[in-house]
Amino acid sequence: MVDTESTMPELGNMAPDFTLPNTNPEFGGESVSLSDFDHKKGLLVMFICNHCPFVKRIRDGLSQLGRDYQDSELGIVAVCANDPATHPGDSPENMAAEARSVGYRFPYLHDENQTIAKAYRAACTPDFFLYDHDRKLVYRGRFDKARPGNDEPVTGEDLRRAIDLVLAGEPVPEDQIPSMGCNIKWKDGNAPDYFG
Repeated sequence: MVDTESTMPELGNMAPDFTLPNTNPEFGGESVSLSDFDHKKGLLVMFICNHCPFVKRIRDGLSQLGRDYQDSELGIVAVCANDPATHPGDSPENMAAEARSVGYRFPYLHDENQTIAKAYRAACTPDFFLYDHDRKLVYRGRFDKARPGNDEPVTGEDLRRAIDLVLAGEPVPEDQIPSMGCNIKWKDGNAPDYFG
């Protein structure tokens, strides 16, 4: 495990387009695209996985987030970009099992070629990208203070605060604390150049 921080891309960046297969088709269908959320006031794109202890620490909180905002004007998708050849626990089959087990009520997408992770400048799991109604990036920070090995409660307070501001049509403060987690497991020769 390599502790990695979010790259904190520039606020105001537009959400990159995507169409990816969905391992949790009860929510979103067999594949999901950015345009599927055109009717939503906000969009949260989360890069997560199954095996990372940082994600395991907050996964019940992620599930609760999905339930709490399921009927709101927020669209939510989770994406796993890890290489299942080196981390079979993050295979599409295991992603589907995880979504059912934890109770994710949002699409859980498989980024096989890792192109979407690169487009979003994702670096770690978990990594959160929140967009406003114009699909401009307004938040790319942590879920909350909870980390493996600390006793902080899993509340999602940092992310929820930003979400609630987006849904209220209010600006999100730019003072944001990066997410931290395991590095994305890039395929051989596929690691992006934005870490320098």
